Amino acid sequence: MNSDIVIRTQWNGDPAEQEALLKYEWLVTNGLGSYASGTISGVPTRRYHCLLTAALPHPHGRYVMLNQLSELIRFPDGSTQKIGGIEMAGGELDLHGMPNLREFRLDAGLPIWRYEMGDYVIEKWILMPHMSNTVHIGYRLVSGPGPVRLKIRVAVHFRRHDMSLSEGLPTDAYDLKASAGHIEIHSSAIPPLCLYLDGGNSAFTIEPRRFSHILYRVEEQRGYEAQGNLWSPGYFRVDLAERKNVTLIASSENWETIMALSPAETLQAELERRKRLLAAARPEPDKGLAKQLVLAADQFVVAPAGRVTETARMRATGGDVRTIIAGYHWFTDWGRDTMISLEGLTLTTGRYLEAGLILRTFASYLRDGLIPNLFPEGEDEGVYYTADATLWFFHAVERYVQVTGDRVLLRDLLHKLLDIIEHHINGTRFGIHCDPNDGLLVQGDPRYALTWMDAKLPDWIVTPRRGKAVEINGLWYNALRLMEKWMQQESLNTRLSEITQLADLARKSFNQRFWNAETGHLYDLVDGENDKDDPACRPNQLLALSLSYPVLDQEHWQPVFRNVKDKLLTPVGLRTLSPDHPDYKADYHGDLRTRDAAYHQGTVWPWLVGPYMDAWLRIYPEQRKEAGVFLDQLLERHLHEACIGSISEIFDAEGAFTPRGCIAQAWSVAEVLRAWVKVAEGHKAAD
Repeated sequence: MNSDIVIRTQWNGDPAEQEALLKYEWLVTNGLGSYASGTISGVPTRRYHCLLTAALPHPHGRYVMLNQLSELIRFPDGSTQKIGGIEMAGGELDLHGMPNLREFRLDAGLPIWRYEMGDYVIEKWILMPHMSNTVHIGYRLVSGPGPVRLKIRVAVHFRRHDMSLSEGLPTDAYDLKASAGHIEIHSSAIPPLCLYLDGGNSAFTIEPRRFSHILYRVEEQRGYEAQGNLWSPGYFRVDLAERKNVTLIASSENWETIMALSPAETLQAELERRKRLLAAARPEPDKGLAKQLVLAADQFVVAPAGRVTETARMRATGGDVRTIIAGYHWFTDWGRDTMISLEGLTLTTGRYLEAGLILRTFASYLRDGLIPNLFPEGEDEGVYYTADATLWFFHAVERYVQVTGDRVLLRDLLHKLLDIIEHHINGTRFGIHCDPNDGLLVQGDPRYALTWMDAKLPDWIVTPRRGKAVEINGLWYNALRLMEKWMQQESLNTRLSEITQLADLARKSFNQRFWNAETGHLYDLVDGENDKDDPACRPNQLLALSLSYPVLDQEHWQPVFRNVKDKLLTPVGLRTLSPDHPDYKADYHGDLRTRDAAYHQGTVWPWLVGPYMDAWLRIYPEQRKEAGVFLDQLLERHLHEACIGSISEIFDAEGAFTPRGCIAQAWSVAEVLRAWVKVAEGHKAAD
């Protein structure tokens, strides 16, 4: 295997390094929305940290099934050494494996730990077989004077992964069944957890234990319940001989599926799958850190295992279902995130079939001219409170057709796209409608935040933006022009002249209303509540000049871009609000209310690098080298922190630009990868 990212450790008790080892995280997924994740120290710091969270059919959703392993090595002289770690309430932090951890690395995107214990070197790795709710935890004695004994105690607490730590099954609610090395942990709620240790001279000892008051420090920092309990049925033991792999398998699948391939065959199959992913991507990302982004992109493209009815319906018509998980750990699939991410995650990586399936999947959920905002955990149906996801759908379709030339899909969707336009002209849900006087799109419902700046608590919408929002109208104009083009190409004359006239009117009105000569940038909102305009400098205005059909007059491109660059640009993305605004927040921290107050009020979002690069290269096409340097520096800085090999959801707006939010975010990875490839291809074309 070929190491992509290496984190070397030589821990000597230094508190700063200890904190780093607790903040570095890893993520493995399976193409179903399931995942395994934790810190490289082995100490779980989030309720989401586990070895197996399985995506189960409706109504279950994703369930934490295998929480933690306690591993102990016994050497021939009788001495022992634990690896991993745990933190208990009251301040007891046990990093018993850290003095021996020499290296954490990603090989083909898979996490591998390397421990050195005197004369012995032991490696551990984790993978999830594709499309299976299964995890393999492998161990290898790389070198040493003789076999060692490995003891692995398993600990569980079955619960929905987004539940608090006190919810789910109590520690006495499990039944244990054991037969010929096949261990099953049963509950009444979900399928059993099946466990099997593949290796020479292995056995399982039934020895139930309860572990109480385990602390999850990140939950505590975020204002959530932070203490939990685990139950252990017992432990496996096995001898590790030099260069002989031992694999613990944990799964919610049936035994026939679990045992269909050996662990060695499963590992080889997964490595081959990853090689094909890299081979399918455009030629440029096959080296360096951009290569890792292709592997990171794979984590978000999923077949939604929980939506059984949808899958059956699509397969009955000869299709299949694909979607995009917005972020790990807690997000499901969101319409807006999916449509923004589609190009970077699928088209840039050569996954054209899946791109088409994603578009067809969301088109099948079209209701009242809207695609879903999101699919709640464990639910079969989406919810629709969004003003921009459906407009991004036009953008995603255009990029798909442009890259693949698949006009069959376009023709299949054309009547639905026209239906969307008609609903927006005539008015649809949540106050979304076209103002006939100026052709601009209005949105707003006091119950919801309908734009991507959607932070909301029960009694408070942080950035309501009800009225005519700048990016909504950039997307609206782009959608009208795309619809005009497609109708002309397909000789569909229904309402064509009306759409053309409406686009002309929207462009004229936009430039009259949104250009703010006093500030040199665009209003973020016009005709807002009490007919007020909002002069805040936000990155949303980039969509007026970055899309295929820019609504903003070219004479204003440079001043808008300069203002965004001067006030919003950071090394990891764009701030969501200028620091000179009274509502600006430099840090994203604290409880939910405090965090939501900062979520779109300064906090940096790396996905905005995509439209920023589009605007930059449209205005200054000769500056590709400078754009490439910026992206390379972002990757070099961030892929070695937070979730190793992926890109976080958000960052603090100042200081160290600390990563926050989801540890791996779809549109962050997608837009940075897309921008990187765009810059690289521009260099190639210039050469």
